[in-house]
Amino acid sequence: MIVVVGSGPAGVAAARALLDRGREVTLLDAGVRLEPERRARVERLAHSDPAEWSGEVLEEIRRQTPPALGGVPLKYSFGSDFPYQDVERFVPFENFGSATRPTLARGGFSTVWGAAALPYLAEDLADWPLAPEDLAPHYRAVTRWLPLSARCDDLEQALPLYAEAPRPLRPSRQATALMQDLERGRERLRAGGIRFGWSRLGVRAEADARGPGCVYCGLCMHGCPYGLIYDASATLEELKREPGFRYQGDVVVDRLIESGEGVEIRARSRTTQQALRYQAERVYLGCGVVSTTRLLLASLEAFDRPVELKDSQYFLLPLLRLRGAGNPRREALHTLSQVFLELRDPAVAPRNVHLQVYGFSDLFVALFERLLGRAARPVQPALDALLARLLLIQGYLHSDQSPAIRATLRSAGGEPVLVLEERGNPQTRPTLRRVARRLLRHAPELRALALWPALQVAPAGRGFHTGGSFPMRQSPGELECDLLGRPHGFSRVHVVDATSFPTVPATTITLSVMANAHRIASAEP
Repeated sequence: MIVVVGSGPAGVAAARALLDRGREVTLLDAGVRLEPERRARVERLAHSDPAEWSGEVLEEIRRQTPPALGGVPLKYSFGSDFPYQDVERFVPFENFGSATRPTLARGGFSTVWGAAALPYLAEDLADWPLAPEDLAPHYRAVTRWLPLSARCDDLEQALPLYAEAPRPLRPSRQATALMQDLERGRERLRAGGIRFGWSRLGVRAEADARGPGCVYCGLCMHGCPYGLIYDASATLEELKREPGFRYQGDVVVDRLIESGEGVEIRARSRTTQQALRYQAERVYLGCGVVSTTRLLLASLEAFDRPVELKDSQYFLLPLLRLRGAGNPRREALHTLSQVFLELRDPAVAPRNVHLQVYGFSDLFVALFERLLGRAARPVQPALDALLARLLLIQGYLHSDQSPAIRATLRSAGGEPVLVLEERGNPQTRPTLRRVARRLLRHAPELRALALWPALQVAPAGRGFHTGGSFPMRQSPGELECDLLGRPHGFSRVHVVDATSFPTVPATTITLSVMANAHRIASAEP
């Protein structure tokens, strides 16, 4: 029996590749789901027109945590915290300065991701034991089931689309106006190391054989009632229809013991706490970097031996446009990222800086009000005029310029606890200052001012672009993996999530996680 652990993007990509090889696959998953009552409300929304939606139901779905450490709210799904439920009970961890966390959700963190889907730049793989051509066919494979909203533009030369027929979403008026200004300043921006293009998102923009397209209801940041934002659980449902696939939910894996005959999997039932055991010919781990790191350290009995999680520094920087673009409150739009900026200049940072530009979203209104204080509380017409000019950059740095997280497995009353401690990086703040200065220098081309005093820098792990605790090496040593994700000391266990990444580049992580998982599971060990 081949076993995949975890139903997030890595797990379903690995399962898909194994099934395509003709292997029978059992997927073990904790499988926490949206609460039944809330699912029923979402179903009612999905079968009605947005104009008919109840204000009371919408208010409940829009519930989010208040801005926390670093000013960044923890993202909920349809007003529920289900992606974060049960983790302290089944994957005990303690954070000291960091904000990373595991998930036991069916679909993993794709249940709350921002849907941005870019590959890694060739130069970002220069210190990996892989080349771009090793991942290219797997990026293409993944985009066959992950719908991609994208356009051909200046980003394609360095960041190939890989998708055969991407369908673009309709940009907002704010994004259209910004793009027009960027086009006018193209040459000056290029001279400053900035290239730009429309966002690439894992969203079904137009109707196809799988269902309808985007209706621009503006709920994107809370969850799409129509299921148009890619969620790995959608691929899971497709896998369930395959004759060689078996799904076993409510299973939390605690330990792996490898022998010559295979791998013994020791687990627990999430609902009954009953001890469970499985025997597998081979195991593919895709349960997310925190859970996978804890499971591997426990399986190796590597207590009090720290490993380092690499992280891509996540930050928020508001932009004030010099002109507005209508009243975004009254516009039918999507509220995911609208435009991508890639800043590649060694004078700013040795590695690429990835910037996602967001327009109006009700999720950001409270954030803007908190950041701008009294300036955000004028009479309604003035507030609308302000919102028409406000954009938000959600940015990421390469892990080389970002804090790291030291992860140490400790025994607390017989229960293994993963202790996560932020390790600062002296390059982070100076790099962010240089990014802001570069954006300010190009204010005439952006037709916008970067509001540097309002910069919000999240703690390590808060952006969920984290990995690298068991990095891939050509010749792995202890607590490292080989090119097929096998940790030193294992021959039948493969890590297929970001745990095996040597670094975490600034561009988005999910598409590369899926491509690498597909690569590993496609190979004959």
